[in-house]
Amino acid sequence: MTTTNHSAALPITPRALKDLRTTDDAGRPTTPFTDTEGGAPLRCCLRRAAPGERIALVSYAPLRRWASERHVDPGAYDEQGPVFIHAEECGGPDTDALPFADSHRTVRRYSAEGRILGGRLVTGPAAVEQALTEALDDPAVELVHVRAVEYGCFLYEVRREGAMRGDQEVCGD
Repeated sequence: MTTTNHSAALPITPRALKDLRTTDDAGRPTTPFTDTEGGAPLRCCLRRAAPGERIALVSYAPLRRWASERHVDPGAYDEQGPVFIHAEECGGPDTDALPFADSHRTVRRYSAEGRILGGRLVTGPAAVEQALTEALDDPAVELVHVRAVEYGCFLYEVRREGAMRGDQEVCGD
């Protein structure tokens, strides 16, 4: 990333992935399948699936997991939604490039208490980058989610550079 006030896009943590590969955040068993066409946006490695990869579509509650690490209650802002992940452990992201920024995105801001502070509709990598910088320039913003507009799906989170993460390791076990 080109700015210095925020970290790179963060994939789902290995700890959460381990859980999700068995049972998703809605309590359903995970059912892997082969992505015959490819293109699914994988939240474990922040890239699109290649044809023939084994993946799973699971329900994920990113704010709930974040809030539980901090012992805060996000209240009604606790939501879960569908995300694609590799069915088995993968190597995580292999680039620092801003992923999934080539379409309309929502950059959603959250407070330290897990409350939504606002959001912004953006299009394209430069606009996503600018929205992330502006969000994290606001001292009230603790966490930012980047989401797909068409389905509202969580894509990844971004935090201030050096911010602690409950599971610091972002790839592997």
